[in-house]
Amino acid sequence: MPSSAVKSEMNEQATDRLKNIASDILLEAKKQGADQVETSVSIGQGLSVNVRLGEVETIEHHRDQGVGVTVYQGKKKGFASSTKLDSSAIKEMVSAACAIAQYAEDDPFAGLPEKESLASYFPDLSLYHPWDVSAEQAIEIAVTCEDAARSYDKKITNSEGASIQTFEGTRVLANSLGFNYGYPASRHSLSCSVIGGSEGDMQRDYWYTVARKASDMEAAAMVGEKAAERTVKRLGAKAISTRKCPVMFAAEVSGGFIGHFISAIRGGNLYRKSSFLVDSLGEQVFPTFVNIHEQPLLAQAMGSAAYDGEGVATSPRHIVEAGVVQGYVLGSYSARKLGMKSTANAGGVHNLTVEPGDLSFQQMLKEMNTGLLVTELIGQGVNTMTGDYSRGAAGYWVENGVIQFAVEEVTIAGNLKDMFKAIVAVGNDVDLRGNTRTGSILVSEMTLAGS
Repeated sequence: MPSSAVKSEMNEQATDRLKNIASDILLEAKKQGADQVETSVSIGQGLSVNVRLGEVETIEHHRDQGVGVTVYQGKKKGFASSTKLDSSAIKEMVSAACAIAQYAEDDPFAGLPEKESLASYFPDLSLYHPWDVSAEQAIEIAVTCEDAARSYDKKITNSEGASIQTFEGTRVLANSLGFNYGYPASRHSLSCSVIGGSEGDMQRDYWYTVARKASDMEAAAMVGEKAAERTVKRLGAKAISTRKCPVMFAAEVSGGFIGHFISAIRGGNLYRKSSFLVDSLGEQVFPTFVNIHEQPLLAQAMGSAAYDGEGVATSPRHIVEAGVVQGYVLGSYSARKLGMKSTANAGGVHNLTVEPGDLSFQQMLKEMNTGLLVTELIGQGVNTMTGDYSRGAAGYWVENGVIQFAVEEVTIAGNLKDMFKAIVAVGNDVDLRGNTRTGSILVSEMTLAGS
């Protein structure tokens, strides 16, 4: 397998090649009558290995490539895509997009972003760290991970396996406003899921690690041990009676909780009036100690990018400051619909960060005193229009700040508007594995529907 240095040089060549293809697509679209054009071209490769009970289940080497083009004829829009990058396939794809545009309805808000909003500064965000791992080495790592889980406790009775996935690829974005840029990126992960049993009870849980750089992942044995520890702790889970009490979302599920807020201030929901936070700019939605911001230019972070999915330049910004909504989450189209400017969020947010407080996980439990610690959420019972929230949950019952027993088969319910205002604390146990960075979040009261 080529060394990292060789791979880096190969990716520079790949990026240049994709930029040339993108330029050809723009020229072809102009030839076929498009007024404005945007295209995205990507290539990638990776390795996936799954083992179970010490045996290899699957090994997959994969290579993929793809291209998409969006054309605008006046205010009519057409889109087409292909998995082929040769000139004849490009002509066919552009022709299909142009044909679709001819039959589309006029949309006064359609079109490319404003030229002055496009990125012109491209800092090195250190997103490309290829992993020179062979299938044999990946198998050994996965087996080590699963063995650590299976030997952790006699109560671990079975395994759903351990998996390694490594990916590296390059994506170029270009448009007819003169933007044509791309860069390579990598992503590596290791996960493990095991089953435990005791006195007729059976539970499963998992753990994973993910990073741009393989050396930044947690050690294989540690991932396995955490998966096993979480599984064993869930044994003996009980249902609890219906009540109202404090609820603490563990860091690994708090990102989803904050995600409901982002969904409510997303442009599409706002201009459709399908959000409980319509016209919430300047409103106090959270307590004054809550601050939420984007950090798109963090080195090696999973959500880092110098520009969004349209090429609009990203920059650090406050979305919530002292509990007050400072900005929405907008791409160019939704911004025009709302009479605003793009916030460089076409494609989503970038390293959304909830500013942590001073309390550790254990101190957060003490702060809660008695209530439910949620470590898993089930179902999609969230209404973005009304804010009504009702989801299945599993976790642990806590009394006097100490975990007493595992809990299952319970539903937690409330209204997001009330829940956001009822946040008591944000922990400093920040989970850095995803695009949303937050610690545990404690809500003063919710309704628990149990047995």
